[in-house]
Amino acid sequence: MSDVPVPVLMYHAVATAPNAATRALSVVPEAFAEQMELIGGLGLTPVTTADLAAGWRGGRPLPARPVVITFDDGYEGVHRHALPVLARHGFPATLFVSTGWLRGTHDTGGGPDTMLDWRQVRELAAAGVEIGGHSHTHPQLDQLSDAELRAELLRCTRILAGELGTRPVSFAYPYGYSSRRVRQAVRAAGYAQALAVGNALARRGQGPYALRRVTVRRGTGAEEFERLLLGRAVARTFARERALTQGYALVRRARQVRRKAISSRV
Repeated sequence: MSDVPVPVLMYHAVATAPNAATRALSVVPEAFAEQMELIGGLGLTPVTTADLAAGWRGGRPLPARPVVITFDDGYEGVHRHALPVLARHGFPATLFVSTGWLRGTHDTGGGPDTMLDWRQVRELAAAGVEIGGHSHTHPQLDQLSDAELRAELLRCTRILAGELGTRPVSFAYPYGYSSRRVRQAVRAAGYAQALAVGNALARRGQGPYALRRVTVRRGTGAEEFERLLLGRAVARTFARERALTQGYALVRRARQVRRKAISSRV
């Protein structure tokens, strides 16, 4: 299949009154409902992350104008507010959960807002939402040692498989950060595809472990959302974020080199 770009939407919280930690990356339920109406009105067809990757591998045909709806972390509003809207439209989606943030027996704390519990996650899965991995405690994976990285991936994978009865096949990097080492570890953990951020449309040529997404924020209005769906002016929309990300990447690389130098002297 040709390398036609596909919008992969990245949501976080869907909430009426998010806290300060999640406000900027949340959307209010009314805006989310309007955005789903717009997807249907433009004639786009939502597919899961796994379906998109399988289509690009040639395993199954994709619709003429696919779009992927994803949620990161595992906020309770995905079940309360997003699921009824998705069900009304018959839209599939993908939810990437940090298993240590969900409420229940595996909870390690640290969730930024009210998180899903496992009953809600199972109900989402039963309603056609693909459940993917997002690590256990949501660290910056590329800053971990090899042993820490493997532990994060394997614990997340085993918990999801145990709670849902099926092994997850899609992964999203916390904060969007990855490296060749991280991507290899994600593949070795049994994931068939993984999503970054990048704030660009996804293309087959990016490879199955570095697919890009576009961020839907609290300030994303209807006109901007339509432009994202149609792939118009995406680079200009996220120009400031891209500059900040590039600058922070230099800082993070310097920190990583410093840590390696210190560990080699120990």
